[in-house]
Amino acid sequence: MTQRWIAFAFAAPLAVVLLVLAALVPLPYSVYSPGPTFDVLAKDANEAELIQVDGHETYRDEGEIRFTTVQTSAIGDKMTLVEALTAWADPDRAVVPYDIAHPPDQTAEDEKILGEVSMIDSQDKAVANALRELGYEVPSAIQVAYVDEKGAAFKELRVRDKFVEVDGEPIKDPEQIIEAVESHGPGDPVELLIERGDKRLTVEIEPEKNEDGDMRIGVQLGTGYDFPFDVKISVDQAIGGPSAGLMFALAVYDTLTPGSLTDGEIIAGTGELEDDGKVGPIGGIEQKIAGAEEAGAELFFVPELNCGDVSELDPDLTLVKATTMHEAVESLQAWADDRDADLPSC
Repeated sequence: MTQRWIAFAFAAPLAVVLLVLAALVPLPYSVYSPGPTFDVLAKDANEAELIQVDGHETYRDEGEIRFTTVQTSAIGDKMTLVEALTAWADPDRAVVPYDIAHPPDQTAEDEKILGEVSMIDSQDKAVANALRELGYEVPSAIQVAYVDEKGAAFKELRVRDKFVEVDGEPIKDPEQIIEAVESHGPGDPVELLIERGDKRLTVEIEPEKNEDGDMRIGVQLGTGYDFPFDVKISVDQAIGGPSAGLMFALAVYDTLTPGSLTDGEIIAGTGELEDDGKVGPIGGIEQKIAGAEEAGAELFFVPELNCGDVSELDPDLTLVKATTMHEAVESLQAWADDRDADLPSC
């Protein structure tokens, strides 16, 4: 046996071992995949409407308005080389840096809380925008967006409690509540006047020091509204995130107006809805479009700032640019009347 063959005999197994190890070593990447879509106009497993309205006539017509989701590999679950190459070869999936999918300063619990807070915020902003589109005055307020089960406010405050006064002073901004809490402590409760439904309650809570040494009562603040009547969107809070806002708003608007806004067809989309009606960008737009195609949607709303992400796509549905809630309503009405209507596009 020559020296070359001897070297090969030793090197080949080593190379195989190295290739196997390289294929199995976790890489700092995660993957986005198309997630399920949900029809906001549908009923739940108990045959209850997902959109519940008390105090206004509702119109339950044909058609579907679906919000779309993205599935992300779990926190702590990094991809192997084989998994990354497989995902990279799939046009409906995206390989992204792990720290983009899971920021290093966030734990799994942090992600869960953020998702729940974002979902509540998106639902309330959606209802507010839909009612404003119908001509109602909808003033905003500061409310409880999350209550920590281990915090001082647990069992005292509830999600969507609205703050009216703190220590006898009318509330003007969130910072006023934070500053008031920080000025109190154990044995010295902060006094809060809140609005819960149609009742006003006074609660006293003793702040506790958090791990940073700051006085806190264990709640997160958000934007709430004084609605002229009750509208509730009952979707699984575990879904999380703010990107369903535009679809929530369109579904509420459709429920409160005669006739089918979609002309009985399936439409889908995405977009974070702001208080002023503007539609903000989201992540995973390509995966959401793929999910909408799978669900049979004929039209998909794309946030204006995501237009650059879809410029090379050629899906089997109509992509419509969404800039504001008002323009989205107008586009959907035009499309329902004429499938060949000239709609805003990317």
